[in-house]
Amino acid sequence: MKASESLVGRTEDGGSVVSYSLDNGKGMSVTALNRGAIITSVLVPDAEGKTVNVTLGFATPAEYEHNNSFFGAIVGRFANRIGGARFALDGREYPLARNDGANHLHGGTRGFDKVLWRGKLITKAGAVGIRWSFTSRDGEEGYPGTLKVTAEYTLSESNELSLEYWALSSAATPVNITNHAYWNLAGAGNGLILDHELTCSGPFYLPVDSGLIPTGEVRPTAGTPFDFSSPKRIGSDIEKIPGGYDHCLVMAKPADTMGHACTARDPESGRTMTVSTTMPGFQFYTGNFLKNDPFPQHGGFCVETQHFPDSVNIGHFPSCILRPGMTYHHRTVYAFSVSGRGSSKGV
Repeated sequence: MKASESLVGRTEDGGSVVSYSLDNGKGMSVTALNRGAIITSVLVPDAEGKTVNVTLGFATPAEYEHNNSFFGAIVGRFANRIGGARFALDGREYPLARNDGANHLHGGTRGFDKVLWRGKLITKAGAVGIRWSFTSRDGEEGYPGTLKVTAEYTLSESNELSLEYWALSSAATPVNITNHAYWNLAGAGNGLILDHELTCSGPFYLPVDSGLIPTGEVRPTAGTPFDFSSPKRIGSDIEKIPGGYDHCLVMAKPADTMGHACTARDPESGRTMTVSTTMPGFQFYTGNFLKNDPFPQHGGFCVETQHFPDSVNIGHFPSCILRPGMTYHHRTVYAFSVSGRGSSKGV
């Protein structure tokens, strides 16, 4: 197993952009930038050992400067949307940036995806990785409390990419951190993901309004286009969802325990990705807003493991509030494997 780092450029304001590379010696490798802790490539073999990059991204660090698709980045302080770009906490109102129509998206105009993280290569039993750290100041992007964040990306000998996050705050604040990687198991730029087969464990989903803010309802997926309880093409029912999938699926498991979120498979190559997480849900997004920049609409899909969108404003959703003395913790594992080519039975 190998790990390395190299200076690859400068940000527009003069910061050093460093690329970190992880190689598990089993045919899988991962690269990431300290800007936004962006995962820039995930090379995975197929049944014949042919390796391709299965995550969407750019060829050069400079191309990430003005792109708003969040390719491969850590997003926060609050991933996903906060309705009306405001929340009330302990009797005080906190206005936030309106960077998604009338709503707040992925931490604001300068969220975690746009800052330089401090990176350090690490070695663990059977794995190599990167430890990231960043401190978000009190009042940054409108959020209360100084938030100290640590994250680790580790690549194991068994082709598992683990993403783990911790945070401490000096004051009560909403925290919802995730990674916004887009996946195409046929290879980034190699067609659309509509023929990928998806199996999800979430028996419920969150309906949304026209601004993609949850209504507060929690509905069963059974009998709806959100039902992926058995392998189903992503494209089978996508036309029944205005704009495509951009919804939170709710998992049925004890809080803070690891559980299966979903399994995606490309029938052509046989590449399979299984996602497990400690979070209560995940945003399933089918790249609806991609516009050939440089990938087409539905050129990738996201499985953003997280707290529910707008949970800071919807009291019966699991709490996303981190208070002094508490530790935020979230772990997600992307496990890659290969199965036989062709569609699964029943699809």
